[in-house]
Amino acid sequence: MALCVLALLPATWMRLGAGDRVGTTADAPAGEVVMVFGAGLWKGRPTPYLAHRLDAAAELYRTGKAKVVLVTGDNSRVEYDEPDAMRTYLTERGVPDDRIVSDYAGFDSWDSCVRAKKIFGVDRAVLVSQGFHIHRATTLCRSAGIDAYGVGVDEPRDATWYYGGARELAASGKAALEALFRPDPHFLGPQEGGVAEALASAGR
Repeated sequence: MALCVLALLPATWMRLGAGDRVGTTADAPAGEVVMVFGAGLWKGRPTPYLAHRLDAAAELYRTGKAKVVLVTGDNSRVEYDEPDAMRTYLTERGVPDDRIVSDYAGFDSWDSCVRAKKIFGVDRAVLVSQGFHIHRATTLCRSAGIDAYGVGVDEPRDATWYYGGARELAASGKAALEALFRPDPHFLGPQEGGVAEALASAGR
């Protein structure tokens, strides 16, 4: 029993860390940036879970709750490019290309949060992910210095959903260490002005 309690502590911390800052697209506060985390590709297109995240981001843009969409994902090899696939999906749904900013080194949630803050200068953002992941993402981004609000996308309770929920137990342990020790991401690099430029374009 003690081992079970210890195993659940990081996940509980992630949920408590997010507090009441998780809701739906309708609950999300209006702001400037909505941030979408990668969730895999299938034959070069977003997986259904990633597509649902992007649909929510497009809704936030259409309803005026966001001016810019920051897509963050994995482009560690030439043949696998999450951010560009996410960009294509969003433009097909009416989000202007110049309002989309790509982070090609968002290899995990912590990297995405730190890079959003340090590389792209994001201080406040609405985050979009599935319900089983959004509390961890929100807590990590808040630990990285972003005033974050999380939108949890609903999914049917299928095998993928249960796998994601189980995976969160292990991922929360890693996330707790990252929130405590705040390591640099795999790739940091120079600051980029993509978000500021997109916001300037939105203001014209």
